[in-house]
Amino acid sequence: MTTTMMTRRSLMAAGAAAALGACTSTLSGRGGTPPVIDGLSFLPEDLAEIRAAGLTAMICDVSEVQEVKDAQGIPRYLRTFEVNDAALDKAAERLRSSEYGFVALKGSEIGSRPGCAAFLQFQSCEPVGTDLSRIARFHGKGLRILQFTHHNNNLFAGGALERVQTGLTALGREGLDEMNRLRILPDVSHGSEPTMLEAARASRTPIVISHGACKAIVDHPRCASDAAIRAVAERGGMMGIFMMSFWLTRDPVPTVDHLIANIRNVIRVGGIDAVGISNDFPMAGQTNLLKLDNDNREGVKEYLPWWIAMRDSGIPGFATIPEHVVIPELNSIDRMTRIRRALERSRFTGGEIDRIMGGNWARVLADVLG
Repeated sequence: MTTTMMTRRSLMAAGAAAALGACTSTLSGRGGTPPVIDGLSFLPEDLAEIRAAGLTAMICDVSEVQEVKDAQGIPRYLRTFEVNDAALDKAAERLRSSEYGFVALKGSEIGSRPGCAAFLQFQSCEPVGTDLSRIARFHGKGLRILQFTHHNNNLFAGGALERVQTGLTALGREGLDEMNRLRILPDVSHGSEPTMLEAARASRTPIVISHGACKAIVDHPRCASDAAIRAVAERGGMMGIFMMSFWLTRDPVPTVDHLIANIRNVIRVGGIDAVGISNDFPMAGQTNLLKLDNDNREGVKEYLPWWIAMRDSGIPGFATIPEHVVIPELNSIDRMTRIRRALERSRFTGGEIDRIMGGNWARVLADVLG
């Protein structure tokens, strides 16, 4: 480790501690409880689930997806401008009329009022098209996190699930500059490794891998390499570990220990300030698995046609057929409470747990959004 890196990390650690302290201070009016933040969630049909989940804040994907199949029969997920411009309005209106959450525009709003602070996100730049002025339009409507791409290449960046990985395009670099100008948090989840590394180097603000897992544990392009995790962490960003068990472990029976192993790997590479929790399933849990009483042997079958199509088309990482979808213990509305207990059993300190459960998200959101 070079002296320059240590200095940079020392400065970030000091900033993280200050931001966490500021966040705790902000929450003192509600008992001083450290924040509980989900780095990737969705608005449930019943917004009361937000309270049941115990969330102080969440990054909330509000994009609406159209599934189409390409010439090889592989599903592709498209997000058009018209549909998602309206979806952003709809989500904001639902939150405005709810007691359970509100549209948050700044990180400093976490804990500032009753209800969950919802930071609205699109999981792709597709709704922007080639018109970068749309980023400001979306920002004006409340969008605060913008993901470059979802699995596949688009006009902005290279996706993770391609035969050949490419990075940011010229339009993507201009889009990143506009995100920085507007103080939108750039998200490289689902991006290729070149996309992650180039965005981390080029961004003037921290960036995030809002939801993912570690390639050092499961060698799959959807998982982030140590190099990508380190690059994001060195710029003050972080990664949320999600609930999709087939990317957390290849062991036949997934447990909460596999989630903890991914958390530990991010800490090893990027430090304690670089990791958080994300969901990436419906708030109450993956719906089909809940209906099946979390029987992974049955539940995984809904994913296999897509998985096999990816394998047969030559996309790296799909040779091993998955045996599960969820960690049964965590496929539940109260997963955050269960994760905290698991961290306690794993001998994390109270301060480390507070950072993992939400303090790191609060810091990054305040750093970028104000």
